[in-house]
Amino acid sequence: MAGKKSYDYFEALLGLSKFSLNATELLKKTLSNFQVSNLDEKIREMHNIEHSADIAKHDMIEHLVKEFLPPIEREDIISVAQQIDDVTDAVEDVLLYIDMFNVKKIRPEILKFTETIEACCKSMYVSVEELRNFRRSKKLHAEVVEVNRLEEEGDTLYINGVKNMYKTSTDPVELMVWTEIYRKLEKCCDACEDVANEIESIVMKNS
Repeated sequence: MAGKKSYDYFEALLGLSKFSLNATELLKKTLSNFQVSNLDEKIREMHNIEHSADIAKHDMIEHLVKEFLPPIEREDIISVAQQIDDVTDAVEDVLLYIDMFNVKKIRPEILKFTETIEACCKSMYVSVEELRNFRRSKKLHAEVVEVNRLEEEGDTLYINGVKNMYKTSTDPVELMVWTEIYRKLEKCCDACEDVANEIESIVMKNS
């Protein structure tokens, strides 16, 4: 009888990253063609992605509890999994806040931010993909650096966006709403950077 196939933690982490990437793609698509009439539907789609990611994460942890010898330390696997999950949660939050604040129209400069978040998440995905063969990877370091660069780009978009808004608007409600949404957008990039930094830390510990 063939031996039982071992659980692939690297593939599981990549699967979690794919949920994050799907969430960023949905966010970008929703805000690029924003319609209040279908926002509830898009929120349901986003929640389904987030819920599926949670199930996948719990499944991985269940395997980890019973694992005799994981490929890297248990704490590192759990930490990366949680941080990837935080990315998906952060992206979902953007859509939830847009709905909660009853936003009717998306500011044009927000679309640049969603492009940066998507690019950041793509580089994070490749970083997770390369973790399996980190000793031989030719791409891992460059992708981690790219996530860091895109996170800085997100910081700049946040600062400039809020600054310009306060120069052009005197509506206190508008300022409060969009300052909070900008903060949620920036958090998406921060969450991606946390994953990249954690991967870098794992590589250092295992090299």
